[in-house]
Amino acid sequence: MAMTFPNESAAYRAARCDLLEAEAALRQRTEEVAAMRRALPPGGAMPEDYLFRRSDGRAVRTSALFAKDQDTLAIYSFMLGPDMVTPCPMCSAFVDSLDGNAQHIRARLSLEVVIGGSPAQAEALSSARGWRHIAPLSAAGSSYNRDYHGEAADGSQWPMLNVFQKRDGIIRHFWSSELLGLEWDNHPRHMDPAWPLWTFLDWSPAGRGDFFPALRYG
Repeated sequence: MAMTFPNESAAYRAARCDLLEAEAALRQRTEEVAAMRRALPPGGAMPEDYLFRRSDGRAVRTSALFAKDQDTLAIYSFMLGPDMVTPCPMCSAFVDSLDGNAQHIRARLSLEVVIGGSPAQAEALSSARGWRHIAPLSAAGSSYNRDYHGEAADGSQWPMLNVFQKRDGIIRHFWSSELLGLEWDNHPRHMDPAWPLWTFLDWSPAGRGDFFPALRYG
């Protein structure tokens, strides 16, 4: 069963039906990969209850970031270190979209964004982006980003999503966006499934091309 649209040619419809089959197969494979992810054995226990700071300087431990009656916590490491004057445009664009979905995500699991910079930098970032649901935490003084690949040995910041699960009082690593560590010969792709920007561009005739987000336009 396929839709048709005004004035399309037989060649277009035949090619589109081939593409539709490929899209359906991709969706099925996505479901299979998700099932493989859910079936992962327990990951490593978190080595310490990391200390973060809110934008007002208040301290909060990782264990306190799990919302009541939730056993899952996702933490995105945003590329903004202590020596960075401006935030990463790619991370900014990603968290812009995440902010709009945060309340829906949090209905199922806890969600936080951390930076390597100071609480003051976290506050300035949130204010500049106009986020309503995301209030970045500062990981400054903590080894969290280093331990979970949000920061390289030389202090360089990396974008990494980590998911943790708490069972019987123990916080374990469940999954991370490790595609970041693979070598790609084109466009960074490790966060594509969570980032509608790239899907929309891929739906367009020109595709994503060499486009990268900017901190502001116009």
